[in-house]
Amino acid sequence: MRRMTRTTAGLASAALLAVAMAGILPGAAQAKPVNSHCGLEPGGNRASFVDHAQLTKKLEQIERTTKGTVDVDVAGYSNQGREIYEARVGTGDTVILIQSQIHGNENHGTEALLNLLGRLGGNTAEAREIRENVTIVAVPRLNVDGGEHDTRQNHMSWDEVVEDFPQLEGVDPAWNYRGAVPGFDVNRDFNPDLDYVPQPEDFPGNSADTGWYITPEAQTMRDVYAGLESEFGIVDYFVDLHNQWPCYAQEGTGNMSPLSISAKFIEDPTEFGDWPNFDYDASRRANVAVYDALQERGNSGFGHLTLYPQDTNLPGTALGSFALRGSATVLFETSSNTQSDGQKANGKLIKQVETGVMGLITAVADGSIDSLDPEDYEEIPERVYLPAD
Repeated sequence: MRRMTRTTAGLASAALLAVAMAGILPGAAQAKPVNSHCGLEPGGNRASFVDHAQLTKKLEQIERTTKGTVDVDVAGYSNQGREIYEARVGTGDTVILIQSQIHGNENHGTEALLNLLGRLGGNTAEAREIRENVTIVAVPRLNVDGGEHDTRQNHMSWDEVVEDFPQLEGVDPAWNYRGAVPGFDVNRDFNPDLDYVPQPEDFPGNSADTGWYITPEAQTMRDVYAGLESEFGIVDYFVDLHNQWPCYAQEGTGNMSPLSISAKFIEDPTEFGDWPNFDYDASRRANVAVYDALQERGNSGFGHLTLYPQDTNLPGTALGSFALRGSATVLFETSSNTQSDGQKANGKLIKQVETGVMGLITAVADGSIDSLDPEDYEEIPERVYLPAD
């Protein structure tokens, strides 16, 4: 496992939590299973997920047992000096970049990626064929400080930002800064201009603005992405793994939804300059591949996935910024508060993410993604909020 020196600032991404209150069937709230958590319970189940030391050991183990087929490096360092890991497997000409846990208290994607890396690095015919056709690069936990402290934000003060960027002395802190932590929602710190340098006139900004790359975490992800662009021309696919509140249902059915996905994060791509590589249809096909893979699981409950709100405009997220640069983008929002679910529920939610991500990887590797109809994306049921009893 090779090590790099600390980078000096950061990057960010994710998705805005929204609440839609209409469209569920009469009585759906009453039909809600008693044990379906709605984010009201106290936390305390962090032991279900790897901490930073365990993540390090697990990645070292995967690299060792796959005899280097899965290559693990340190891509950068968090504000508090923890390693941010990058794992790479495959030699294909098409690249899929997968990021997890940009919000530190959203854990299921990290566990799913660890399982997938072991599987993709294996000696099965499936794994060998995928590796021949696709290069998969994973950042299994971007916000490692937030992961250790169980916070959505990273851990960085505004004074530390000003130390790195003296030109920001005297301006209002970025809108995504929470002084009580203190830290930033890293998923609002991205910009489609990978060479952007923070300018005082761009602060404090708002949710419909691009970000600044002021956090070391965001900077690390930017550098990973830029390196892949230099190698592949365009980063073909970017997948971002998140958690959302648990109380959502499929519109029109009342079925509890264990997952929301999305391809849409930019209201008007032309608003942010000339981005000729933006390809919404490619993003929609990628999401359809995920949807189809989960639908194939039949009555497992995985098939009850939904669309994340489609009226978002989040150019400051990694998904929004990288979509503008030409990546087909997929958002995963697993329905759970991650700390209150039991071991069995967590295992099912982790497997759900594995299944969806593997569906995308397989469709890209065998070329079947090109035959998918992007209009099928519009038929995926929308997410509606299921209020607690």
